[in-house]
Formats: sequence, structure tokens, C-alpha cells
Amino acid sequence: MSSSSDFSRRNRRTAATAFVAVAGMVGLTFAFVPLYTLICQVTGLGGTPQVAERSDHEVSTQEITVRFDANVDRSLPWDFAPNERSVTVNLGAEYLTSYRSTNLSDEPVTGISTFNVTPIKAAQYFTKIECFCFVEQTLEPGQSVDMPVTFFVDPAILEDELANDVKTITLSYTFYRTLDDIPDEEPEIISQADTVLTTARLGGT
Repeated sequence: MSSSSDFSRRNRRTAATAFVAVAGMVGLTFAFVPLYTLICQVTGLGGTPQVAERSDHEVSTQEITVRFDANVDRSLPWDFAPNERSVTVNLGAEYLTSYRSTNLSDEPVTGISTFNVTPIKAAQYFTKIECFCFVEQTLEPGQSVDMPVTFFVDPAILEDELANDVKTITLSYTFYRTLDDIPDEEPEIISQADTVLTTARLGGT
């Protein structure tokens, strides 16, 4: 009887210890999200560009080509495309471009975008000044809007032995339908945007 009681107590202690460990891991996970996002913004990890109010760099005679890519999640009835496919810019020079979105449905639809820059090793040198990412955009039926993006590429990329061979950078956006905007009767088209955007918002992006 005593042996059985001791075994039961050991099981309860083990279960309690496991619960505390799992709870601690969950807490650390949520604490890690903003830290990870901050690291991404500072280092360009994961293809995350830097953010600035303007370019303070001297414009270089060296040039680099920037390609613009656009994608739309199947949950969103929009057409979304860059107004220019690529551009060649001087390092350090600010450049303004735009993407056009059109609501192809017969009802108002709200979308929100994520983005990344490739190759990843060049992301820390690609700096956005103005961008429409992580901002909800509501378009009326048939409405089209141009969404501006202002950026520059830091001349410091030339001093990076791992990245100074990059001749072309790709800026890619993906638009999703916001979770709150998806009709209740169509649960099968709920997009994966909520997880991505929640992570970004927790990180202060």
C-alpha cells in the first residue's frame, strides 16, 4: 500500500514538473516573438529589410537592380501586381515605386500584406522608407489603388564580403484576406495570414 502511494505521489510530482516546464516554454515562446522580430529588423535575418525615415547615405555610382514580385493568397479575390517589374538604382539613392491592387469581387474586401527580400544576405542593406505592409487595406467592389513603396539600398553592401556579389535584389509581397473579413460560411478559405501578422504585430512592426 505504501509502495503504491509513493508511486502515485511520484507520478503527481512528475506531472506537475512537466506542466511547469511546458508553461515556461510557452511563456518563453511569446517573449521570444518580439525579440526575434527585432533581431530580424536589425540584421535582415529571414529576409526582413531595415526601416528608416530617409537615406542619410552618400549616393554611390555603383548600381543594383531591384525586382518587384507580387503574390495573392487564394482567400483574397484581388488582382495585385507591381507597376514596374524591375528598376536599376544607385546605391544610397531613394526610389519610389508602387504596386496596384484591384478588388475583383462584388463586395468590399479587406486585405493585408507581408513581405520579404531575397537573397537573404542582402536583406539588411535593403531599407524601406514608406511601405503598405502590415496595414489593412479595404477596397470597394471593382476599386483599384496604387500602393507606394519608397526604399534605398545601403552602399555598405559593397563592404560586405558575403553580399558584395549581389547584383539583383527581389522585393516580394503577398496579400492575404484578413481573418475577420472571411465569410463565416466559407471556413475552408481561412488564410494563414493571422499567424504571420500576429507575430509581426507582437514584434512592433
